[in-house]
Amino acid sequence: MKKLLFSMLFAVSFITVSAQKTTTTNDTVKVEKLDEVFLKSVRVSADSPITHSNMDKEELSKRNLGQDLPQLLNFLPAVVTTSDAGAGVGYTGIRVRGSDATRVNVTINGIPYNDSESQGTFWVDLPDFASSVQSLQLQRGVGTSTNGSGAFGASLNILSDGISKNPSAELSTSYGSFETLKHTAKFTTGLLQDRFEISGRLSKITSDGYVDRASSDLKSYFVQGAYKGDNTLIKVLAFGGREVTYQSWFGIDAETLETDRTFNPAGMYTDEDGTVRFHENQVDDYDQDHYQLLWNQRYDNNWSTNVTLNYTKGQGFFEEYKEDGELQFHGLSPVIVEGETISNADLIRRRWLDNNFYAINGDVNYKDDQWDATTGVFYSYYEGLHFGEVIWSRFFTEGNFGDQYYFGTGDKHEFTAFSKATFKLDDTWSFYGDLQARIVNYKTGGLTSDVVDLEVDETYEFFNPKFGATYKFNERNQLYASYSRANREPNRSDFEGGTTVAEQLDDYELGWRFVSPKVQVNSNVYYMDYKNQLVLTGELDNSGAPIRTTSGNSYRLGLEVDAVIQLSNKFALRPNAALSNNKNKDFVTSKDGALVNLGDTDISFSPSVIAANMIEYKPIEGLQLAFLSKFVGDQYMGNIDSEVSKLDSYFTNDFSVNYTLKNVLFMKEIVLSGLVNNLFNVEYVSNGYFFTFDDTWTDPDTITTIEGAGFYPQATTNFLVGATVKF
Repeated sequence: MKKLLFSMLFAVSFITVSAQKTTTTNDTVKVEKLDEVFLKSVRVSADSPITHSNMDKEELSKRNLGQDLPQLLNFLPAVVTTSDAGAGVGYTGIRVRGSDATRVNVTINGIPYNDSESQGTFWVDLPDFASSVQSLQLQRGVGTSTNGSGAFGASLNILSDGISKNPSAELSTSYGSFETLKHTAKFTTGLLQDRFEISGRLSKITSDGYVDRASSDLKSYFVQGAYKGDNTLIKVLAFGGREVTYQSWFGIDAETLETDRTFNPAGMYTDEDGTVRFHENQVDDYDQDHYQLLWNQRYDNNWSTNVTLNYTKGQGFFEEYKEDGELQFHGLSPVIVEGETISNADLIRRRWLDNNFYAINGDVNYKDDQWDATTGVFYSYYEGLHFGEVIWSRFFTEGNFGDQYYFGTGDKHEFTAFSKATFKLDDTWSFYGDLQARIVNYKTGGLTSDVVDLEVDETYEFFNPKFGATYKFNERNQLYASYSRANREPNRSDFEGGTTVAEQLDDYELGWRFVSPKVQVNSNVYYMDYKNQLVLTGELDNSGAPIRTTSGNSYRLGLEVDAVIQLSNKFALRPNAALSNNKNKDFVTSKDGALVNLGDTDISFSPSVIAANMIEYKPIEGLQLAFLSKFVGDQYMGNIDSEVSKLDSYFTNDFSVNYTLKNVLFMKEIVLSGLVNNLFNVEYVSNGYFFTFDDTWTDPDTITTIEGAGFYPQATTNFLVGATVKF
């Protein structure tokens, strides 16, 4: 036992991911494919009292033609996806149960992917990562204990490619609307000497975007080396990407939405001749690289350990043309031109992020006929630099271009320890328990991008218990119930806005699962009770990031149902629906110069109805047709139930086709794919922003609150077609 604990706690130069598990019977080693053994610390089984959905590589590949991973998850229960560029390439986002991306905990091979400071998830930094995903699990609600910031709406854990026994290679390409083009090349050596494997992927995606100039130039890679012994699995991974995307997070107002819905105001300025122009390099330019070392060790039929080491490097900037910018604010001196002092001038600035993220993760698992128990620890350290520079101004000023006009730091330490177990009492009852302790320290220094001091040194200590039980009536029916608590710290933007209070969530889930040869049904009701929930106000900061405010007490109450219905050997239905009531209790806001209690209001970006369906038809072997539908109900972009902030409901339909030809000439397979998005040309909006300000100019004696909104239009009918050749 001491040897096991020593291996877990001190062999920190190794880590775990996915591959194969070995079992020994009568002195014979049997290799069993069990990739997900490496995610025991963050995943749950089919019988667990945790509400979840799974997707594997095969299902992801059906629509993987260049769009980001959130778009491939669009038809899961309670999911809403967004795209700044309008077509699913570039900056995209996902919301689950009304919770935005900062509240969806994402892990890759058990390592947090959410940015430590913003808590957001930027899929544009990992373009085409779906091509290197073995499987994923979306847990709705708090879910099981996981690493990184607490799950306040869902957790998404991703397992990268597993080991392949046989050598193979594949080339794929796709083309579609808005000059969207994707090229991917993959290979694996297969197991060499039944022990070693090397595999990799290179991808390139370009797109002009549906919105004007919302272009994307994305490159990514994935390289893996693996060693598999009788009781040992070690994997070394390197993956990352480079993205250059033209900014499209400014949105447009309601009038422009009606008259010119693809208009993009980003980079717009007026030159000396009075001509309206657009800055050519109004882009986001960012590199991100991940390095992981993964180790799984099996000691006997009951005991095994997983240890993980991760380093992530991120660096980049976004550039913007600032018309009539204040020189002194940007560290530049006023200039005298023909006897006139010039204090404001057009300039171009870059705002940089430079960060490092280190993480160690280890766990011990014990399993027998009744118990499946895992105990683990996690530690991470993040260091981030934030700074801005001016690279051009219309007038030469004292000071050097490239000098930093603001500089700030952010350092975050996190330590987590957990212990969870499933106890199978008999063939009908099983019980689940999960205890997690999490300590977070966040410290900042220097200036923000608004050139304001930000000095933070806060430590949070959280205890997150989770309990549940599953009762199996028979082979087809089971009931489950669970209670989970989550706490989470504010992010950097919250601290900039003066918020230091942590959030707390109590999540109650009750579910029923039915499984038969022809029909599978999952249904659950949930009640999520929040204290000091940080809800989106609808406003954006000067970097395009959402601003949040503490709503006091709030809740989400919902019903979710999803099913797979096999009508025949050729026809299948996959419907799901999520009905919910999402409320702030006694919400107080400032209106017309006074504080007003609005009573119970809708939580922002939380539609009460989300539904989807897939109709799958396989007329002949190798051919699959699918008709996919998605409905999202009305939602408000703010928390005051203002009609100005309302996003109308929308109903869209897609059509996909996949045809597989086997053993053609020297090729194992040729897969032809096609996807038509928004088949019926619906003009809809899935995201936007809402703001208010006090008007004191119209009548100096009266304060009047003015409301406004911006919208991100999504693409009308568009298509993607592709071909994959496997050798």
